[in-house]
Amino acid sequence: MIYKVQTLNNISVTGLKRLPREKYEIASEITHPDAILLRSYKMHEMTIPDTVKCIGRAGTGTNNIPVEQMTAKGIPVFNAPGANANAVKELVIAGMLMSIRHLGNAWQFAQSLEGDDAEITKQVEAGKKNFAGFELPQRTIGIIGLGAIGVRLANACLSLGMKVIGFDPTLTVHNALQLDARVEQALSVDDLVSKAHFISFHVPLNNGTKNMINEDRIALMPKDTVLLNFARQGIIDDEAVVKALDSGNLHGYVCDFPSNLLKNHPKCITLPHLGASTVEAEDNCAIMVADEIKGWLEHGQVKNSVNFPEINLPRGGGIRIVVVHENTPNMIGQVSTCLADTGFNIIDLLSKCRDQIGVTLVDVENGNEAEALAKIEEINGILSVNCLGCGS
Repeated sequence: MIYKVQTLNNISVTGLKRLPREKYEIASEITHPDAILLRSYKMHEMTIPDTVKCIGRAGTGTNNIPVEQMTAKGIPVFNAPGANANAVKELVIAGMLMSIRHLGNAWQFAQSLEGDDAEITKQVEAGKKNFAGFELPQRTIGIIGLGAIGVRLANACLSLGMKVIGFDPTLTVHNALQLDARVEQALSVDDLVSKAHFISFHVPLNNGTKNMINEDRIALMPKDTVLLNFARQGIIDDEAVVKALDSGNLHGYVCDFPSNLLKNHPKCITLPHLGASTVEAEDNCAIMVADEIKGWLEHGQVKNSVNFPEINLPRGGGIRIVVVHENTPNMIGQVSTCLADTGFNIIDLLSKCRDQIGVTLVDVENGNEAEALAKIEEINGILSVNCLGCGS
């Protein structure tokens, strides 16, 4: 079988090589795709073909994908958490240095110098006092969100001689094991912002994080605080930040999301969404998400999905039935009955659930494939059913 993959953005060739040509046809213009690969393309307005079985985002955030709509259709949405972690970590550190050493304004000053070299040297000596800054050691950074990026940033800042405070009520065991024991755990966001000279955000944008930093929380911060947002626009109330910068209640604001309000402010450094814009990050994201859609299309395996449970059943022979269903009682029993009624013998079975979605993998032999799939599709609560390795 040849799987068709549509790309909505340029995807790293290194990643696409994970999908061998003898099994995959990949193109930006393709009819009846089995999978869609994208980066920042906004899918909310597009008509998604009924043939699509999965979507892969070569990045972390999935706000540009109609995830709820895909979930209702039994379509997993994959992403690449942690693949760009080092790139974002390095950019945050660069942002801190640019802010505390006034590098943007100093560069503009140097570019504006006129005259012969002797005159330029004279102007440099007279003007450099306007760009005096401070250093990182012994300063405190507060990190909100201790996922792959937050953990790397925390450990790197410790190595730079900084003190680190973190806050993440959903910290996983895996990430906790990667986190240096010297990182202090804040009791709350309010606790963290009251103690930090730098605050960096590494959380998704949702109802709980929108305008997380507002006028009230800015009032809790030391006046020399620098805010760094390389996560998502909307986490910080930009108008409240500009007001605090103008009044001297904040030292600086560095973010990856320029706007008319921010881009020309003398205390703001705005970058053109560069967080994951490195060759290495783009390769890593593409490799990860290509492996994920391959795992789903060929084996029904789920890893790094934002809407499906993680599941992996080693192939035990025969053919594999992949059933996506609502998380309701007796679903597995009904699927098993359909398989038995159509002559199938079950070799192996695994079922996992996440919220309202369940995925059941069944390896079977010696039955009527078309009849079994038809019967399973008739079960109330079935979202999708596919047969991997079927002859039909």
